[in-house]
Amino acid sequence: MKPNEWLTGALRADRWLLAAGRWSAALEKRGDLRGWSATLHKNLPHGTFKMDMTWVTGRIAVGGGIWTAGNMAEAARAGITHILDMQVEFDDTPLAEPHGISVLWNPIDDDFQPKSSDVFQRGVDFALEALNEEGTKLFVHCAAGVHRAPMMTLAILCSLGWNLADALQLIEARRPVVDFADVYVNSVKRYLQQQVKAEK
Repeated sequence: MKPNEWLTGALRADRWLLAAGRWSAALEKRGDLRGWSATLHKNLPHGTFKMDMTWVTGRIAVGGGIWTAGNMAEAARAGITHILDMQVEFDDTPLAEPHGISVLWNPIDDDFQPKSSDVFQRGVDFALEALNEEGTKLFVHCAAGVHRAPMMTLAILCSLGWNLADALQLIEARRPVVDFADVYVNSVKRYLQQQVKAEK
């Protein structure tokens, strides 16, 4: 079994933890990842959320929830100018305002159901408008950075001209914790097909 196949199976087995935003608990149950999780949370008091952001390209990052003013400040220091927030759990707008960071709250449930093209269109429009400005950086996130944010990042990269297979491979290589559920990949494919038809 390949490492990514094991990780995907492990995450699916602990979906309820991930859906509750308890991704670190889900991962800590897997012995092979205890060192990774311990490093991530080293010396953090219980209940503290560390910034979780992975750069997929030089200007697009994907990750988990921001949750705190301290983490938002860290995002600002990393050069983030725009946030595409896919989680239903928390709207980042009030945290972002003091830093002048633009936020699109585009909330969807991580319920393993097909997602509408409207969700992708809102996100892609926001992302492309942001990336058309010089010197901007976009952070796409959900609660854990495992399902919803990678799905939207896939749609964004494909809208920028990446082919689907290459975009999937890039995101998985940069952020191995992602889990591209078939239903979410198929939702992205449907959106992209609709875009092609609309352009004809």
